[in-house]
Amino acid sequence: MDKALKTMIDNMPEKTGKSLEEWKNILKDLTFEKHSEGVKYLKSKHGVTHGFANTIVTLSKDETQKPLDLVSAQYKGKENLVAIYEFLEQVIKDFGEDVTITPKKTSVSFIRKRQFALVKPATKTRIDLGLKLKGIPVKGRLENSGPFGTMCTHRVQLTSVDQIDQELKEWLELAYTMSV
Repeated sequence: MDKALKTMIDNMPEKTGKSLEEWKNILKDLTFEKHSEGVKYLKSKHGVTHGFANTIVTLSKDETQKPLDLVSAQYKGKENLVAIYEFLEQVIKDFGEDVTITPKKTSVSFIRKRQFALVKPATKTRIDLGLKLKGIPVKGRLENSGPFGTMCTHRVQLTSVDQIDQELKEWLELAYTMSV
């Protein structure tokens, strides 16, 4: 298990009032069509912060499908993109132990206090990296959020590991810094 995720689970009783198992019991008889509906439920009915709500819903879904399996499933038939994802993940992990990595069915969220980056294999040849960079102008390869909508303010399209250069690392770190 990822160290940041383990820390989040360990801190859950103190921060939310219940353990992960208690949250799973609350959700087990409820059905939500979308992941976001479960998150909204926990936030509105139980006062859980977004990061914890997102993690609880993700980990409550299917006990047999582990987060790593979710990432593997995203890249099935797109194995050529795995190196890009893994490099991005390592760059982001190096920012600090307070980063929570939350795989979902089609993307992976990177969260500090709030989501600051989102990685999604967009096509068989491209990963879309969404960033939350409020107030930063769209310029060059730092495009508007496109398909990410309000989840991110910007998008960078990546087709090779070489594109994860110093400029991109600085954008990632700025998004991380702004997410407190």
